[in-house]
Amino acid sequence: MAEEIVAQFSKRFSGGPSINVDTLRIACGRPSIAVIFGASGAGKTTVLRCLAGLERPDSGVIRCGDEYWFDASASLFLPPQRRNIGSLSQDYALFPHLTVERNIAYGLRRSPATERFTRVSEVVRLLDLAGLERRLPRQLSGGQQQRVALARAVVRRPRLLLLDEPLSALDSPTRLRLRGELRRLLLQLGIPTLVVTHDRFEALALGDDLVVIDNGAIVQSGPVQEVFSRPANLAVASIVAVETVQPARVLNVAEGLLVLSVGETKLAAFASDFPADTRDVFVCIRAEDVILQKGESRPSSPRNHLTATVRCLTSEGPMVRIDLDCGFPLAALLTKQACEELDLKPGERVVALVKAPNVHVIPR
Repeated sequence: MAEEIVAQFSKRFSGGPSINVDTLRIACGRPSIAVIFGASGAGKTTVLRCLAGLERPDSGVIRCGDEYWFDASASLFLPPQRRNIGSLSQDYALFPHLTVERNIAYGLRRSPATERFTRVSEVVRLLDLAGLERRLPRQLSGGQQQRVALARAVVRRPRLLLLDEPLSALDSPTRLRLRGELRRLLLQLGIPTLVVTHDRFEALALGDDLVVIDNGAIVQSGPVQEVFSRPANLAVASIVAVETVQPARVLNVAEGLLVLSVGETKLAAFASDFPADTRDVFVCIRAEDVILQKGESRPSSPRNHLTATVRCLTSEGPMVRIDLDCGFPLAALLTKQACEELDLKPGERVVALVKAPNVHVIPR
């Protein structure tokens, strides 16, 4: 069985919030990226600091495989340097007076010179830092500084890598460009990684698994796409920013489908594992799951064909958000090119297509 970190602990702050982690599991025997996701102040960084040994919980247990890092009942607390964890902070914390090479080698200062040279050379090559070894941090771009900080964190070959808002210090265009590159680097390094972020685009771009935290408690965890598409409750739907959440009523269940009414509008959704006696629900639809077409509704695979009026269009970088009225407010997200091809304008009539599996239903 692959080694994993299992954490169940609480941490209280005087006059502040209480963090209560009810069984957090992180696989450590294989390269994977888990994301702790939630709003600012939800407790994400505190969880990370407790795992790293920078904060001591008040109760509970944290273990990695058979090794206990913290056990309140046994008064056991393993300090950070004995947990073999690499970490990357928001501001990268590079030593301004040290070169790239010496920054990377800092964590190996007690190792023999030949081993330091070999390990530093490995990560310099792996993270494409060749030619930058003699530069100081101020002579590097934001992306280069990030790779140097990542190299310093992994050169000791930690069993787990912790990243706290790793892209927040960068400007928006650089952040967008580095999302995919960071995931590629992390998987290439082969070190299990736990990332903290409040940015849903970063969570989607970086993560394999998602842990959602709200008010200091884990409220849902699972594969990242599943959590974003199928939130467990209304609170999670709000945290992961599902664009359309509307109260609805179940009219009937037939052939594996729920027939729902949202006001005067009918919708079909999958009935898999849905409580049989539930009638009052919330309907959740992600904007990227809404397809738009102009003219008469044509035969297509989506079960839901909703006649709608375009209320407004809002540019969101390379995408355009379209707010619709189809008997209830519905949001769609299209590329700028698709929007131009459809020649959408406020007041126009369109047909919104939504597949039944993309209509997620939460009992009220």
